[in-house]
Amino acid sequence: FSKDVNHCISKKLVAKAKDTLRSIALEDLQGIRGRVTVRKAQRRSLHTWNFGLLRMFVDHKAKIAGVPVIFVDPRNTSRTCPSCGYVSKANRPTRDEFRCESCGFAGPADYIAAINIAFRAEVNQPIVSEHSILQGQASPF
Repeated sequence: FSKDVNHCISKKLVAKAKDTLRSIALEDLQGIRGRVTVRKAQRRSLHTWNFGLLRMFVDHKAKIAGVPVIFVDPRNTSRTCPSCGYVSKANRPTRDEFRCESCGFAGPADYIAAINIAFRAEVNQPIVSEHSILQGQASPF
């Protein structure tokens, strides 16, 4: 079941990125099972889902489609305010909610984390000038 779901998710992600001429930014979740602590009731669902397989599917399909994939450090992506940059555990009063203790910026926690992942991927990209692309020195992807 999870293999099929991962296949479908990766296929749609890559197709969307290709159609919109964008790259894909993912958290580098290698070693997640060793870092994450969850309640006993959640352990089975977390530890049986194959994050590595999803990453492999996305990476493979993206290479075939010519879509760049950028992996970013997941540290504090859901605790950092994208508005002011303040980082705190207190910014996450609940699992689903984000509210910055410093500036009051608020929103769904997953959406805030996605903004931070996109920003980190953008910052980590080399700056490519139009001249270097025309000269064949760099690729825009």
